[in-house]
Amino acid sequence: MEKVILIIPAYNEEKNILKTVRNVEKYNKENKTNYDLIVINDGSTDNTQKILEENNIPHINLIHNLGIGGAVQTGYKYAFINNYDIAIQFDGDGQHDVKYVEKLIKPIIENNVDLVIGSRFLEKDSSKFKSTFIRRIGIRFISLLTNICAGKRITDTTSGFRAANKNVIKEFAIDYPIDSPEPASFVTITKNGYTSKEVAVSMNEREGGKSSVTSNIWKPIYYMINVSLSIIVTGFKTRRVK
Repeated sequence: MEKVILIIPAYNEEKNILKTVRNVEKYNKENKTNYDLIVINDGSTDNTQKILEENNIPHINLIHNLGIGGAVQTGYKYAFINNYDIAIQFDGDGQHDVKYVEKLIKPIIENNVDLVIGSRFLEKDSSKFKSTFIRRIGIRFISLLTNICAGKRITDTTSGFRAANKNVIKEFAIDYPIDSPEPASFVTITKNGYTSKEVAVSMNEREGGKSSVTSNIWKPIYYMINVSLSIIVTGFKTRRVK
């Protein structure tokens, strides 16, 4: 049986993190699964660390806020050191549903796919929550840019709900983009010859707290510019494996 871990990055998630973890624990108990988890507390300034400690939740406390990329890479390093077969990126804000983990890991187990991405857009109405109209337009633009640079079509390039096999775990543990990492890392993985697949998933709306992307008016603009540059630079510097 494959050894599976959920990497849960958390920055100021005091309103969501306990429920997120309890949902995973409940799912394990009801479905007789054994998904491990590790919460990466990314320098939170609220009560996230206190909640993790008081409830004996497996976690790593980062002294400084490294951003989503740094937190996720820490999780991949942990997965690599502890010899996990599959690592799942799983948001700490409640947007990802643990019942789709089985669907994410199935192509890795059965078809030797290296990276599986949970998509909100692969099937019509597969996910009730697709964020705001403006953000969906941004996602489509980023997807188009990613498709051009990677040479492979992907519908939900900004999805943080992903499953990686041992080979990709090792790659991400060594090198992972810091800001807006999902599109750039997809370009790198694809051009380095790894296989990938999308599966349709449904995502939930954040129940509490604020998204780091939409916390102020300039964040979405910064996000678009930053991620676009990251994709382009990654596309140029990464050679495609023949």
